[in-house]
Amino acid sequence: MTGTLILVRHGQSEWNLKNLFTGWRNPGLTEKGIDEARAAGKALKAKGYKPDAFYTSALVRAQRTLDLILEEMGIENLTIVRNQALNERDYGDLAGLNKDDAREKWGEEQVHIWRRSYDVPPPGGESLKDTAARVLPYYEAEILPRLKAGETVLVAAHGNSLRALVMVLEGLDEEAILKREIATGAPIVYMIDAAGKRVSTEEL
Repeated sequence: MTGTLILVRHGQSEWNLKNLFTGWRNPGLTEKGIDEARAAGKALKAKGYKPDAFYTSALVRAQRTLDLILEEMGIENLTIVRNQALNERDYGDLAGLNKDDAREKWGEEQVHIWRRSYDVPPPGGESLKDTAARVLPYYEAEILPRLKAGETVLVAAHGNSLRALVMVLEGLDEEAILKREIATGAPIVYMIDAAGKRVSTEEL
């Protein structure tokens, strides 16, 4: 018996467009982001996916993305689980800053380390390792049992919270996961066996 895990990064947000560090701040989706979310829903419907369970973060851009996906799939009257364990990485003192301004303030090399190292957090924020430390236990406790039981689970979340999951699912090391891009509004579908291991991956 295999379960199906569908991961979708939220559509483009207003702060993605402005090149700002977002983290736990709450900007909405741009028109492009809305279109990306709708396209994800259309793609999943065309493939015939029928999720049994729905998870998202405590942040508006991911919740709105999930709502739009479900609208396009014609799914209603359901329970959505929202939990901050699936929130984006907390960028701390960088949140709300333009990435170019941050480079001017702290230097190109330091900002690059904060953005692209696995275990070095920005001031007041989280590293990817810190993010994984809250995402993975939540996944193992709440989502994995459903997959092992053969269910289809849809998760709408964020670049780094999903990266923490993808690292484990795809068996990537600390260097490889930092290079793994997760596009906005582009579903990644994993087939998961009864032991919780990935059997196959499809990017829509």
